[in-house]
Amino acid sequence: MVERLTAGGAFRCAGSARCAAAALALLLASFDVAGESWRTGAPMLSERTEVAAAAIGREVFVVGGFGGTDALEIYDTATDRWRRGPALPRGIHHAGAASAGGRLFVIGGYGNRWRPVDRVFEFDPIARAWRARAPMPTPRGALAVVELEGRIHAIGGVGSDGRNTGAHEIYDPVSDRWESGASLPTPRDHLAAGVLAGKIHVVGGRLEGSYARNLAAHEIYDPVVRKWVPGAPMPTPRSGIAAAVIEGQLLVLGGEAPSGTFATAEAYSARTGTWRLRAPLPTARHGLAAVVVNGRLYALSGGPRPGGSYSAINEIYEP
Repeated sequence: MVERLTAGGAFRCAGSARCAAAALALLLASFDVAGESWRTGAPMLSERTEVAAAAIGREVFVVGGFGGTDALEIYDTATDRWRRGPALPRGIHHAGAASAGGRLFVIGGYGNRWRPVDRVFEFDPIARAWRARAPMPTPRGALAVVELEGRIHAIGGVGSDGRNTGAHEIYDPVSDRWESGASLPTPRDHLAAGVLAGKIHVVGGRLEGSYARNLAAHEIYDPVVRKWVPGAPMPTPRSGIAAAVIEGQLLVLGGEAPSGTFATAEAYSARTGTWRLRAPLPTARHGLAAVVVNGRLYALSGGPRPGGSYSAINEIYEP
């Protein structure tokens, strides 16, 4: 039976697949999801978690993570097919990824023995080749990476001392140079970011790598005045999340806590300054990636259980 169902999307269930299905049905029924739908796409070629991903044109590039630290898999959203790309020069997990100028950039993450790295790799999908670029000034893993107006912002994470950093560093792919930005007010890791109305919104995360210390923090960076301001807190504190902008809203998916993984989907509107529950993920998980192509959101990979679990899941959201 279902013992508890919460607005945050977490539930306790007395141990059967039937119970889990009933809980998900109740969850779906409790939200205003008119017109929304999730469907299953072709699974990835390998099961992974703590991946990074970005889109170029109609294709999605998924890199690194546990279960395939040097792997690159490329998904054609038009044909629903995957193929393998050239391996990353160095294996990585908990990295960030963004696209700019028709190229993929993979930034930071953890290398061997959970050592935060400063590495930056650029992938050219035409030449099918990787090359190293200028290293990030502050080595870190479990950071957020987002592109804004052709430049890539690397925000937060865990530094070389094993502590949270508020480092905010901005990379220009054209000049191959980094500059410092205003520090993130609440240093944290396993956070997510997206761009709404020309401003960077950074949400969620955890303190010192502990998902028992999840945050609802929401902070907004204005590149014009180069300052951060607080935003409306995310309704459900969580980390190990993914976020992407769809239909002018920042949709935040998944996450983990000691009690389990989240199916929760919450959307923030910069126009109203409010959050709204959306149709939850069909498969609760953390360490996933979220990418939008042509009005559809692709929720990829991730661990169905807290900690080291893996999947090849590809679930597609259509608002």
